[in-house]
Amino acid sequence: MIPNTNYNNLKDSYLFYHIAQKTGAYLEEHPGARLYRMGIGDVSRPLCGAVIRALHEAVEDQAKAATFHGYMPECGDPALRRRIAEYYRNRGVSLLPEEVFVSSGASDELGDILDLFGRDKTVLIMEPAYPAYVDANVMAGNRILHLPSGKENGFLPVPDPSLQADIIYLCSPNNPTGAVFDCEKLKVWVDYARSTDAVILFDGAYEAFIEDDSLPHSIFEIDGARECAIEICSLSKTAGFTGTRCGYTVIPQELIRGGMNLNQMWVRNRTTKTNGVSYVIQKGAEAVFSEEGQKQIRENIRIYKENAACLMDALDRLGIWYCGGKNAPYIWMKCPDSMGSWEFFDYLLRELQIVGTPGAGFGACGEGYFRFSTFGSPEDTREAARRLLSAEKLKKK
Repeated sequence: MIPNTNYNNLKDSYLFYHIAQKTGAYLEEHPGARLYRMGIGDVSRPLCGAVIRALHEAVEDQAKAATFHGYMPECGDPALRRRIAEYYRNRGVSLLPEEVFVSSGASDELGDILDLFGRDKTVLIMEPAYPAYVDANVMAGNRILHLPSGKENGFLPVPDPSLQADIIYLCSPNNPTGAVFDCEKLKVWVDYARSTDAVILFDGAYEAFIEDDSLPHSIFEIDGARECAIEICSLSKTAGFTGTRCGYTVIPQELIRGGMNLNQMWVRNRTTKTNGVSYVIQKGAEAVFSEEGQKQIRENIRIYKENAACLMDALDRLGIWYCGGKNAPYIWMKCPDSMGSWEFFDYLLRELQIVGTPGAGFGACGEGYFRFSTFGSPEDTREAARRLLSAEKLKKK
């Protein structure tokens, strides 16, 4: 047996696993303690009524021979692919349904998509970064270039002409920082990718949280992106599908590298490696894009937005610097009193019973910062904000 020795190059433990270990140890020491969890980005609102109804109807379909569905098309139910293309068209982006691929979620796809590029590639990852970007490429044996960002550029770096990469990861709205590229800044990245023959993997999992109409929801709102970008999206945060699992990937037919069409390659990949997403799940996903579904998921997003406003108000009153929150479900704050990220994590856990995410877990540029998720319940969020405001250590001196 010859194992993949690239696994030896991974960090000892995945960020959220390490958080779970520390949290579990605290609860063992303090049985019955109530924790206010704003760490992992899991949702708390249930699936909306339109989705639940569609799921039930799809289950009933599977109980009758006349409406039973077996294997689904590997690239996605044509009806759902049309719905997603229409969703883009309503935002001014023209897509063919054949350019939309239904997936089991963005996290799966962000790793699987590397099949298109082979191995031993150079990958540019902007830091701080979602840990799975790095880990998936370590497992694949790719060379990783880290592009640092910080408070001075709003955690929205520009391309470095001295760096040459085959693949570029961009996430906007960003996880973990909540920063969002405007059209001008995103165009710089598109032009850079085209000039260097790189492909951008654009993570748009949080586009539904953008409320500023001037900001792009999709990279395909930028001229030239169809020749250099793949967009990977998820219904996890948009519609509460974290436990239901469905997303979609957009690969334009104009995306060609080395004489090979990446859209056609992905068709071949999916028809070889998957049997498609289940009929029941895809019917639920289709309901997300209905008029009723869109209205209902907006109501859930509004509640998460109110959570963000509550936390931002607390940080404003404490005089703590942060970004994100307004157009994203994450708030990225500077740790007070020059505390380290894990030091601040331990302080919040032990003194205030609040669980967040240390910025250091997202790369070296995250040290000294901390991420709050706004996906908790309104009650827990308000109590967490109250505890932050009452903490003597956080008050302005």
